[in-house]
Amino acid sequence: QVQLVESGGGLVQAGGSLRLSCAASGSILQINAMGWYRQAPGKQRELVATITSDSKTNYADSVKGRFTISGDNAKNTVYLQMNSLKPEDTAVYYCNADLIRGPYWSKRVENSWGQGTQVTVSS
Repeated sequence: QVQLVESGGGLVQAGGSLRLSCAASGSILQINAMGWYRQAPGKQRELVATITSDSKTNYADSVKGRFTISGDNAKNTVYLQMNSLKPEDTAVYYCNADLIRGPYWSKRVENSWGQGTQVTVSS
């Protein structure tokens, strides 16, 4: 099994910063990409940012210049540094990973999700 555990959410005032972390564990042979998505009440889940194993990044237009995604391949961990937060950034943030899980003799591609962490930005 594969587990993604997020941390770092919370309540912050507009203009403030938060850093989210997501650690992947379990029968992981290879992680191809990890990312962050968010879902606000009454809205669909949307992409925030992704990073590949060779550090290529992609951001939603709404967070470009404010959020930075980074990863630590050795720790199977991805981070999201969120600066200049706005009330519209309020959402549950979910970690996602595209990976190959083991065992080696029965490996398969899998897409996994974390349980989510709440980010609330007050005006």
